[in-house]
Amino acid sequence: MEIKIMIVDDHPMIIDGLKNMLKGYKHIRLVGAFNDGKDLLTALPAQQPDVLLLDIQLPGMPGDELVPLILQQYPGIAVLALTNFNSSLYVNTMFRQGALGYLLKTTRQPTLIEAIETVSQGRTFIEPSLQDKLQQDYPQRKKNIYARLSLTIREKEILRLLAAGKSNQEIADTLFLGYNTVRNYRARIFTKLEVGSIGELVKKALTLGLGE
Repeated sequence: MEIKIMIVDDHPMIIDGLKNMLKGYKHIRLVGAFNDGKDLLTALPAQQPDVLLLDIQLPGMPGDELVPLILQQYPGIAVLALTNFNSSLYVNTMFRQGALGYLLKTTRQPTLIEAIETVSQGRTFIEPSLQDKLQQDYPQRKKNIYARLSLTIREKEILRLLAAGKSNQEIADTLFLGYNTVRNYRARIFTKLEVGSIGELVKKALTLGLGE
């Protein structure tokens, strides 16, 4: 299955480097590259990517502020943060805003491709070198941050349908959404509540009063 990619980064050398890294992968197609969020938002109505490689530090509006604006209008886009920031705080911030992946600009080509393929399927991906750091820094703080998050109205709708045993396709048909859109919503709900199964999702939502 083809994966359409867009890149937003204010450094042309980074964009050129990413283009070179993506060459040779027939299932990945670059459909746009931009230097700031304004140009991206102007282009999105005409075409949306499956995966957006988004720098955090951008002129004008930074990446963490762009993510909710993008996902509000185009929830089917899987956002993959690509940055120099190796801080746990930035990782958590981007995931809280709705990103599905987080990579460092020093990442190797195989990791980049794996990350793109993973988030395009609605699953989360974190730079391998950051995973141990996240666990060591403040696992309990991370848990508390996510636990306090309230779901959006749409996420609550999908949560209730998931709890009723509906499949992704059934939810898509019920809410008139695309299948990939529902899959990405589901991944974000699982990430926010830090659960790995429907049973855990329902239990956590009821405990926190988030599914009401």
